[in-house]
Amino acid sequence: MPSWTSTVDAKYGVAVWNFKGTQEHHIPLQIGDTVNILQVCEGWYRGYSLKNRSITGIFPASIIHIKNAVVELRGNQENIVSTEVPLVQEITTTLREWSNIWKQLYMTGQISKFRQVTSMMCDLMDRRSQLLSGTLPKDELKELKQEVTTKIDFGNKMLELDLVVRDENGNILDPDQTSIISLFQAHKKASQHINDLMREETFQSQSDYSRFVRLTSSPTNALFIWVRNFVCKIGEEAELFMSLYDPNEQKIISENYLFRWASTGLPKEIEMLNNLKVVFTDLGSKDLNRERIYLVCQIVRVGRMELKETNAKKMTQGLRRPFGVSAMDITDILKGKAESDEDKHHFIPFQQVAAENDFLHTLIHKVVAAKDINHKGQGLWVSMKLLSGDLKQIRKDHPHLVDRNTVVARKMGFPEIIMPGDVRNDIYVTLVQGEFDKQNKTTQKNVEVTMCVCDEKGDVIPNAICQGAGDKPVTYYQSLVYYQLKQQRWMETVKVAIAIEDVQRTHLRFTFKHRSSAESRDKGEKVFAMAYVKLMKPDGTTLRDGEHDLILYKGDSRKLEDASIYLNNLSSKQMAEQKLSLGSSFRSSGGGHPICSRDSFQISTLVCSTKLTQNVDLLGLLKWRSNTSALNENLKKLMKVDGGEVVKFLQDTLDALFSIMMEFSNNNTYDKLVFDALVFLIGLIADRKFQHFNAVLEAYIRQHFSATLAYKKLLSVLTDYVDIASRGLECEPLKRAFKALEYIFKFTVRSRCLYSQLYEGKEKMEFEESVRKLFETFNVLMQSTLEGNTLLMQGASLKYLPTVLQDVASIFDPVILSHLLRSFILNLPLDRLVKQKLQSMTAIVNTELFQREECRAILLPVMTTTLKELIQKGNEEDACVELLSNILEVLYQKNVGNPYKDIQDIMDKLLRTVNQMVIMLGRDHSLISNFVACMTAILSQMEYSHYTNYINAFQTRQDLMDFLMETFIMFKDLIGKNVYPADWMVMSMVQNRVFLRAINQYAETLNKMFLNSMSFELQLWNNYFHLTVAFLTQEFLQLENFSNAKRTAIISKYGDMRGVIGAAIRDMWYNLGQHKIRFIPGMVGPILEMTLVPEVELRKSTIPIFFDMMQCEFQYKGDFRTFEDEIIKNLDHEVEGGRGDEEYKHLFESILLKHCRKHHYLDKQGEAFVALVTGLLERLLDYRTVMNDENQAHSMSCTVNLLNFYKDIDREEMYIRYLHKLRDLHLFYENFTEAAFTLLLHAKLLKWTDDQFASHIQDFQGFQTQRQLKESLYNKIIEYFDKGKMWEEAIHLCKELAEQYEMEVFDYELLSETLQRQAKFYEKIMNVLRPKPDYFAIGYYGQSFPTFIRNKVFIHRGKEYERREDFEQMLLTQFPNAELMKTTSPPGDEIKNSPGQFVQCFTVQPILAEQPQFHNKNVPEQIVGFFKANNVSKFSYSRPIRRGPKDPENEFASMWIERTTFTTAYKMPGILRWFEVVQSSMTYISPLENAIETMQASNDKILTMINQHHSDPNLSINPLSMLLNGTVDPAVMGGFAKYETAFFTETYMNEHPEDMDKIVKLKDLIAWQIPLLEEGIKVHGKKVTEALQPFHDRMEECFAQLKAKVENQYGMRDLSFLEERRGGGGGGGGGGRGSRPRSMVRSFRPLSVISSSSLSSASSDKETSRVSGDSAEPPLPKKQMSRSQEKSLDSGVKELEEKKLTRRENRVSGLFTSKKSSVSSPPPPPDVTEETSRLSQLVSDTRMVESHLDPEQPTKENSSNLAGQAFSVINGFSGRIKSARPPPLPKKINPLLLESFSQDQGDPLSPPVHQGSANEPFQIKAACPPSPDGSKGLKSPPPPPPPKHKRLAPHSQS
Repeated sequence: MPSWTSTVDAKYGVAVWNFKGTQEHHIPLQIGDTVNILQVCEGWYRGYSLKNRSITGIFPASIIHIKNAVVELRGNQENIVSTEVPLVQEITTTLREWSNIWKQLYMTGQISKFRQVTSMMCDLMDRRSQLLSGTLPKDELKELKQEVTTKIDFGNKMLELDLVVRDENGNILDPDQTSIISLFQAHKKASQHINDLMREETFQSQSDYSRFVRLTSSPTNALFIWVRNFVCKIGEEAELFMSLYDPNEQKIISENYLFRWASTGLPKEIEMLNNLKVVFTDLGSKDLNRERIYLVCQIVRVGRMELKETNAKKMTQGLRRPFGVSAMDITDILKGKAESDEDKHHFIPFQQVAAENDFLHTLIHKVVAAKDINHKGQGLWVSMKLLSGDLKQIRKDHPHLVDRNTVVARKMGFPEIIMPGDVRNDIYVTLVQGEFDKQNKTTQKNVEVTMCVCDEKGDVIPNAICQGAGDKPVTYYQSLVYYQLKQQRWMETVKVAIAIEDVQRTHLRFTFKHRSSAESRDKGEKVFAMAYVKLMKPDGTTLRDGEHDLILYKGDSRKLEDASIYLNNLSSKQMAEQKLSLGSSFRSSGGGHPICSRDSFQISTLVCSTKLTQNVDLLGLLKWRSNTSALNENLKKLMKVDGGEVVKFLQDTLDALFSIMMEFSNNNTYDKLVFDALVFLIGLIADRKFQHFNAVLEAYIRQHFSATLAYKKLLSVLTDYVDIASRGLECEPLKRAFKALEYIFKFTVRSRCLYSQLYEGKEKMEFEESVRKLFETFNVLMQSTLEGNTLLMQGASLKYLPTVLQDVASIFDPVILSHLLRSFILNLPLDRLVKQKLQSMTAIVNTELFQREECRAILLPVMTTTLKELIQKGNEEDACVELLSNILEVLYQKNVGNPYKDIQDIMDKLLRTVNQMVIMLGRDHSLISNFVACMTAILSQMEYSHYTNYINAFQTRQDLMDFLMETFIMFKDLIGKNVYPADWMVMSMVQNRVFLRAINQYAETLNKMFLNSMSFELQLWNNYFHLTVAFLTQEFLQLENFSNAKRTAIISKYGDMRGVIGAAIRDMWYNLGQHKIRFIPGMVGPILEMTLVPEVELRKSTIPIFFDMMQCEFQYKGDFRTFEDEIIKNLDHEVEGGRGDEEYKHLFESILLKHCRKHHYLDKQGEAFVALVTGLLERLLDYRTVMNDENQAHSMSCTVNLLNFYKDIDREEMYIRYLHKLRDLHLFYENFTEAAFTLLLHAKLLKWTDDQFASHIQDFQGFQTQRQLKESLYNKIIEYFDKGKMWEEAIHLCKELAEQYEMEVFDYELLSETLQRQAKFYEKIMNVLRPKPDYFAIGYYGQSFPTFIRNKVFIHRGKEYERREDFEQMLLTQFPNAELMKTTSPPGDEIKNSPGQFVQCFTVQPILAEQPQFHNKNVPEQIVGFFKANNVSKFSYSRPIRRGPKDPENEFASMWIERTTFTTAYKMPGILRWFEVVQSSMTYISPLENAIETMQASNDKILTMINQHHSDPNLSINPLSMLLNGTVDPAVMGGFAKYETAFFTETYMNEHPEDMDKIVKLKDLIAWQIPLLEEGIKVHGKKVTEALQPFHDRMEECFAQLKAKVENQYGMRDLSFLEERRGGGGGGGGGGRGSRPRSMVRSFRPLSVISSSSLSSASSDKETSRVSGDSAEPPLPKKQMSRSQEKSLDSGVKELEEKKLTRRENRVSGLFTSKKSSVSSPPPPPDVTEETSRLSQLVSDTRMVESHLDPEQPTKENSSNLAGQAFSVINGFSGRIKSARPPPLPKKINPLLLESFSQDQGDPLSPPVHQGSANEPFQIKAACPPSPDGSKGLKSPPPPPPPKHKRLAPHSQS
C-alpha cells in the first residue's frame, strides 16, 4: 500500500486551477492560493493553505505549480521562504491584496477606479514577467525596479492600503534593523513622495512628471538618436548633418552628427546600415527647459552644380550643394512629456530647397515656422530616447544603446556642470558669411571656401579638421557652393582638434576659389583670395569667442599660400582698428599682398578647452614667477576672473597660490592675499555649476597638495580674522572665509600631516597650541553680546565651525576639542541665537567626534540640559526635536561605544519633559509626530535597569504617581488618536511594541508600590486598566480584519500582542484582591470590550473575570444586579459597534455556566444571568447581521425583537433607544404610518404631568418634563400620520392634545392651531383619494433562512399601487438564491426541512373588524373606506377547487372555494409593515354559495359606480360603459344561464333540498340586478357622447330583452324612492335637481358598504320576525304565499303612501334607509308601519355584525300576521317590489343579500371583496379578484346558526 513521503524539493506552490474539495480531508483551493507542501503520495499533496495554516489536508498535485523555496527552521517549525527576487515576491503579495479590493470596486460600481486598478495590476503583472525572465540589462532592471516600486506605492495610497517604507535602493526597510527615528524619517519621506505622486490626475501623467523631475534633477543628460532610414530621391551622394537647434536663438547648440548616404538609397558605408546611432551629450537643465528645441538634419548633395544638367561627364563633380532640411520638435521628449523609447519610430519630413541658392540655415528657420510640409513621403525615420547621466554613466546604464560604435556629439560649449577629468581642447570654427565682387566676370562668382590648419611655417597640419561627429577628420574642408551669389551665408561649423602644445604656433588659413559648372573651365580656376587667423594671441591667451571679420588678401595663388608673407600681415579688421587706435599706420597692402577691399569674410569661433585660457589676469597669476612685481595686483585680479575659466585651471591655480605661500614663508607679505584667493577658489566650488569639482578639490588635497608650511599661514590668518571680529570690528574677509572654512581646515590638516611625516612629528606642541588658540578665539567671539556684525559672525561660527571637527579631530586630541566645543556652546548667552545654537549642536552630533564615548560624555550633558530648558519653555520646538532625534539616532548605532550612561542622561532629563510636551501639543500640531517618535525612541532604547533607576529616582510617592498617571493618560490618548497617518502601519506597530514593554514595566511598579491597602490608588489602577484595554482593542491589533498576507507579516514580525496584554490584564485583576469591588461597575465595560476581541485563547483567559466580578458583587451585596445592568448596557453598544459573534456567545455561556455550577450559591442566579445575556446576544447579533442588509424586513424585525426583549426585562432606556432606531428605519424607507405607531409606543410611556424624566433617561435634550416630551412626540406622530394619510389616527391625537390645551395648560393659541389642524384632517378624509394597499402573505420555507423567519408566514402591508409582481421581485432581490413557489398551497415537511430557500407569495384580503360607532347610521364611503384596509388582524385567501364530476358545459356546478383565514399577532398597520401569522384555518364554500357571492359582488360594483357618477359628474364614462355592457350584452352574459342550468333545475333541487333558501337568495340577487342596471343605463344615457350613441342604443336594446326575461322569471324590483329623491318629488321641494335639499345632495356621495347593504332585501316574511338589541340573524326566503294572502296585504298600501312625507322628516338623511310603503290604494294593515320601522332597524343593525343564514322556519304567529295581506315592502334600496302581473310567488327582500351575506365576527364593514373568518362554516361575500394561481377570490363555508338568544325575536303587533 502506498504511503505518504516527505517532499524534498516541492515545498511551496501556487494553485493554478480551482479545487472545490468534495471529501472530508480535501482543502478547497482557488487560483492563486499559495500552499506549503509537507508530503506527497500518488499524485496528491498533503499540506496547508497559507490562508489558514491551522487546517492540514490534501489536494491534487496536478493543480499546483511548484515554486523555488528554502526551508528555515524556527524552533521545531518549518518556515518556507520563497527564493524569488524580493521585488517579485512584493509584486505577488501586492497583486493578491489588490485583487480583493479590485472585486469590491466592481461590485460597488466604482468603475473609474476599477479600471485604473485593472490597468495598474496588468502593468505589474507585465513587469513581474520581465523580472522573472532575467533578460533585462542592468540599466533597464534598475529603471524597472524604480517604476514598479513607485507604482505599488501609488496604488497602495489610492486604495488606502499601508504605506511601504523603503531604503534608497527601493528595498523594504526591516523595522528590527532600523532605528525608530530612521523609520519615522523614512515614513515621512515616503509619504511625501506618494503625496507628490497623487497630485497628478493619472498615474501615466505622473510617470511623465516624475521622469521630467528625475531628468531635470540630474546634472547632465543625453539624447540618444537611432537613424532608421532616409527616404529621398536625390540621384547623387549626400551628406546628412544632424544637430540640435534652438529656434528662439536661431542657432545650432550641438556638434553635427555626419553620416553619408549613397545614391543607391543606402548608407555609403553599407556596414552602417541599421547602425547609425548617435548620442548628444552635455544637456543640462537649462537645455531641457528651453522654450523649444528641434532636431534638425541638413542634407547636402555632393556632385554636379545643377542636377538638371544631363551631360554629367563634362560637368564638374564633387561640388557640395544645398539640398534640403528635415526638422522635428523634440521639446516634449526632452521634458519627459512625450514617450521616449528606442523602439518607437518617428518620421521627420523632408523639405527640399526651392532653388539651389537657398541658404540651408535660412531654410531651417522656414521649416521650423511652417505648420505643414509637403514632404511627399520623403524624410528621415529615427528612434530616440532621453538618457540621464554623463557619458560614462549612460554607457554603464545603457550598454545596449550606447556602445563603442555609438557616435558621441557634444554640446558646443561647456556643459552647465563641468565634470572633473573632462579634458577638452576643441575649437569650433563657423563659416558665417562673405561678400565677393564679381570683378571682371559677367556674373557673380560661385565661391567655394577651403579651410585648413597650418603651422608657423605654413605647412598644413594633416587631419586637423572634423566636419562632424562620426566622420573621419580631414585635412581640408570645402564649403557649400551657392550659385552666382554676391552675398554668401554658409553658417557651416567644423571642429579644429590639435594638440594643446601646438596651439601657440597654429593658425587657420582660408582660400577662396570660383567653381565652374563645366569641368573644363573649372580646372583653370585659381584661388583669388586668402584670409587667415591665429589661434593664440601674442599675450598667450587663445582667440576670443565670437565673430571675426577677416581681411581678404588677393594676389598670385602660389604666393597667397606663402606663410612667410601673409603671417606678417594683419589677419582681422579688429586688429587693424586696434593698431589705428594706437597710432600705427595701416596700409592696404602688406608684404606684396594687396587687400580685397570690396570683399569681406566673417567667421565665428568658440573655444572649449580645459587647458587654454582667454583671460589675461588668470594667465598672469599662473605665470607669476615671470613677473613678481605684479603679484600683488594679479592676486587681487584673480577674484574678478570668470569662474568657468578658473575651475578649468583649478589645480594650476592652487599650485600657484601655495607656491607663493611657500616662496614667502619667512614673511607674511602675501599671506592674507593668498588666503583670500584660496577662499575665493573654494567659494567657486560651492557654486552648483562647479559642485562636481569638490571631488577635484578633494583629490588635489590628497594627491597633489604639498605645501608643508601652509598650515601655519592658514591658522595664523584665520586666527587674526577671528580676533578682529571678536573685538567687534568689521572683518569682511572672515565672512567669506566661513563658507570656505571646511576646506581651509582640510588644507591645514593635510599640510600639518605632511609636515609631521617629513619632520617626524616636529612642532606638535606649537601646532596644537595654535589650534587651541584659534578655538579659544572663537570662544571669545561667542561671549560677545554686541549686535550687528558680531551677531552675524557668531551665527556663521555656529553654522560652519562643526564642519571642521572631522578633520581637526584626526590630528588634535578629541577630548580637548570636546571641552573647547563645550565652552564654545556655553559661552553663547542663553537667549542669543537659540535656533542657530541648536542647529550647531545637531551638526556636532552628526560628526564622528560625537560617536566617541569619551567625547559624548562631555558634550551630551550640555545638549540635554539645553534641550530640557527650551522644550519646557516651548522655544524653537522644531530645532529641539531635530537635535534630540539626531542624538537618539547616533546612540542607536553599533559603533558608538556603550550608550548606557547617555540613555540614562536623556531619560533623566528629557523623558518626562518630552511626555509633557506630547500631552500639551494638539493633534494638529506639525511636530506632534516628531515628539512622539522621540519619546518612543527613548523608551525603546531604555533597558530594564533604566526603568528601575528612573522609578527609584522620584523623590516622593506623589511625583511617581503623577508621572505614571501622565504616562497612562498619554499612552491611551496616543493609542486612541494615533498621531501617525492611518497607513503608517509599520510605525504604529513598532510604537505598540515599545508601549507594551513600557506598560508591563510600569505594571510592576503598580504591584510593588500601589497595591496594598495603605497605598492603593484607585484612579491610578483605573487608568491602567483603561489603558491596557484600549491598547488591546485598538484597530492596528485586530489581525482578523487584515488580509492574509498582512496578518502573516504582522504575526511573524511582532506576534499577536493582544495575548500578552490580555494575560497582563487578567493577572493584574486577580492581584487586586479585596479592591475588586471598587472597579464594579466601572471596569465591566472595558473588560467586556476586551473579551469581545475575536481571539479564542484571549477570550478563554479573560471571560472568567466576569464570574469573578459576579462573585465579588454577590459577596458584597447579596446579588449582582449592578454588574448585570452594566453588562446589558455595554453589550448592546459593543455588539452594535461590530464586536461579538456566535463563538463568543457559546464561550460566554459555557465558561460562565461552568463556573456558576461549581459555586452552588450562584447556581440559579448565575444560570438566569447567562440565559439573559445569551438571549440578548442572539438578538443583538441578528440585529447587527441585518442592519447593513438592504432587506428592510430583516432589520426592522430584529429591531422589534430587541425592543420587545428590553421591554420584557424592564430596561426602559434601551427599549426607548430601539424604538427610535426603528422609527429612523421607517423614515428611511418612507414608512410614515409605521414610524408614527412606533413613536406612539414611546409617547404612551409618558404622562401628561410636569414630572422629570427618570434618572437613566436623559438623552432627550431640550425637554425637562414628561409633558413637554410627550407633546413634542405627539406633534411628530401627527406629522407622520399625515404623511402616511392616516388622518383618522392623527385626529385621535389631536383631540387628546386639544383636551390638554383646553383643560390642563389653557393654551388657547395652541388649541386653535390643533383644532385647525384637526379640521384639515377631516377635509382630507372626505376629499383626498386614498388608494387602499394590498396585503400579501409571504411564507419563507427552508433551512437557509434566518431563524426569525424560517418556516413562518407573514402578512405584509404593501405600499400604494404596489403590485404583487413587483413585491415578488423585491423578495427575490433580497434573497437571490431563493426559489419562488408556483403554488399557494402550504408546503410539506420536505420543503420546510430542505437546505434551500423557497418563498411563497400571494395576495390576501383583509377581514374588517366591527365598528360599533357606525351602527344604525348612514356613513359615507370615504369614512368607511379607511376601515376596510386598516386596524385589521384577519386576512383571507380563496382559491377554487373542483369536487365531483366535471360538467364540460357548466363549470360552475362543481367549482368549490377553499378559503384560508390568517390571523396576525398584531393589528395592521402597526410598528411594522408585516406581522407573523399566529393562527390560520381553512373552510370550504359550495358552488351555490360561490354563485351568491359572485352575484352580490357584481351588484355592489354596479351600485358603487352609479354613486360615483352621481357624486362626480366629470367622472369618465368608459369604466361604466364596460361594466354595463359586460353585464347586459347577451354575447357575454353567460352568468345567469350557467347558474340556472347548474342550480335552478329540478334535479339539483331534489338532490340538494337543504339549498332551497340559497337558491331563493340567488334568484333575488339576479332580480335586483335589473333596477341597478336600469339606473346605470340612465346615467350612461345622460353622459354618453354622440360617437358612443350607437353603442348605448345597442346596450338599451339588450337590457330591454334581459329585463323582460328576468322580471318574467324572478319578479320585479323597484328603486322608486331613489327616483323620487333624485327627481325632487315628495313634497313641495320643486322640480329640478338643483332644488334638492342638502340632505338629498349628501345622499349622492360615494356610499359606504352600510348604505349599499340596503340594496339587499329579502322577500321572506320572516325577516321582521327576529329583531333583537344588537344582533340580527339574516332572514331566509320563505315559501311562496297564496294569492289570497297577497290581496290581504294590499289593503294598507294607500295609507302608507299618505304617511310617507311625514315619516321622511324623521329618517336619517341618506339614500338607502329602509321603509315600507304601499303600491296600491287599499289601506295597509295596522302593523305594516311598525313593520317598516323594524325593517329599517334590521337593515342598519344587521350590517354591523356578521350575517348568518338561519335555516329555521319562522313561527306560526309571524305567518298568521302576514297571511292574506298583499303589499309592497320598501326594501333596502328605498324602492318597491312590483309584479308585472299578480306574482304567483311574492318576494320578500332580504336587506343583506346584495351586500354581504356574512361578515367576520366583529367585522361589520367589509371591503368590496368580502371574506369570512376561520371558524365560519358559511359566509356570503363578494367575489375576490383572481388569485395568483388563476382562481377567483377566496370564499369560506357558511357559519353555524347563532345561539337562540342571539336570534331575532318575534315582533308583536302594536
